[in-house]
Amino acid sequence: MNSVQSLIQPQVLAQIGFAGVVALTLTGALIAVFPRNILYNVLGLIVCLTGVAGIFVYLGSPFIAMMELLIYVGAICISIIFAIMLSRPLHLSLPKRRLPKVGLSLGVGTAVFIMLSAIISRTEWQPAAVRSSDWSVTTLGTYLLTRYDLVFEAISLVLLVAILGAIIISGYARRSTS
Repeated sequence: MNSVQSLIQPQVLAQIGFAGVVALTLTGALIAVFPRNILYNVLGLIVCLTGVAGIFVYLGSPFIAMMELLIYVGAICISIIFAIMLSRPLHLSLPKRRLPKVGLSLGVGTAVFIMLSAIISRTEWQPAAVRSSDWSVTTLGTYLLTRYDLVFEAISLVLLVAILGAIIISGYARRSTS
């Protein structure tokens, strides 16, 4: 055992591992940027974000690394892939926009923006250090699973509505092109 340790030191292995994770991250970033096929871009993003999770593991934050994998790779990238697969093919022509629908969507978007701006401007914001001085993983986990659990439920409902909307839109698109 000592002969193996004398040949390869742990610091050298750690540097080789870190170089591999950085190479994985940079390769994924290049794949996410340069190909013209959007599916390859998303797959490159998955590889890049997996490398970022590896960097968090190397920095001693396995909790953040797992959140990176669960949230970014597991939820966002897979949702993007579903959206790509359920959207209309790029070679088909887009239907013409109807002016009433554009006006309605502009009106709803403006109303939501005004309401959110009013809520944000009327809220008294406090710096994070004033509210709580303990930002440990245990405290964050307790807050997220008890006090702020409604936020996770709302996010899951938004993702569900987005996926159902994509399925409905793809059904209409397939019927109109057939």
